[in-house]
Amino acid sequence: MPATEPHTSRRSRASELALVQGMADTKATLAQWRAKPWGILGTWFSASFLVAVGLLVAVKIVASSQTADPQTGVLPGILTPVDAGDVVHTVVRNLLVLALHSLACVAGFIAGSTMPLEAKERGGAWGAIHDYAGRFAILFVSAATAFSLLTQAYVLGGITSDVAARLDLHQTTLLVLLLPHAIPELVGLFLPLAAWLLASRRGEWHTLLAATFVTTAIALPMVVAAAMIEVYVSPGLIAHYAGLR
Repeated sequence: MPATEPHTSRRSRASELALVQGMADTKATLAQWRAKPWGILGTWFSASFLVAVGLLVAVKIVASSQTADPQTGVLPGILTPVDAGDVVHTVVRNLLVLALHSLACVAGFIAGSTMPLEAKERGGAWGAIHDYAGRFAILFVSAATAFSLLTQAYVLGGITSDVAARLDLHQTTLLVLLLPHAIPELVGLFLPLAAWLLASRRGEWHTLLAATFVTTAIALPMVVAAAMIEVYVSPGLIAHYAGLR
């Protein structure tokens, strides 16, 4: 038993050092951003906007390649009444996506910053395991994020195809009418993902925990506002253009 204590102590010290260093990096990053916020916000919003546009293009491609089913193409508020419950449902649905992207940001911080530090401090076999685990975690987060985007493109593409067919609208026209809520919604949802992408390209994994806090705080009101527009404004625009009102 005494022979294992040094190893246990080393692992404990490595974990504590990684935690302390992570908190210090996060505080330093937040202080740096507070001094000059517009630069980092501009890059996040620009990257998030590009991802949102890319997803909308993917939605159009998927919609064009699918056989539409006009009988299932329904959006709340166009042919059916809406209430506050629809807003809640939309917000909850989008919060699940936001949570996934925020967790990807946290996972990037752990895999790219915390685990390499622990690997360096532990050394030996445990250090090598942590090093490889960190690299694998980064690959896993990348794959999970890509899967999320592809899934969203497929689902939204199918809905777009069906609704456009039911309302006798061109798919591009329907997507344009959805932009008033789709753009702020998608930009907000993709802010943590944008921070993850930018940090990974620059090797700034130590900034990702701070980025998680900031991007999620910014995205929350955007998601709620977009849900209100989606439920109470967009259906009226679509119905008016389709000649239903």
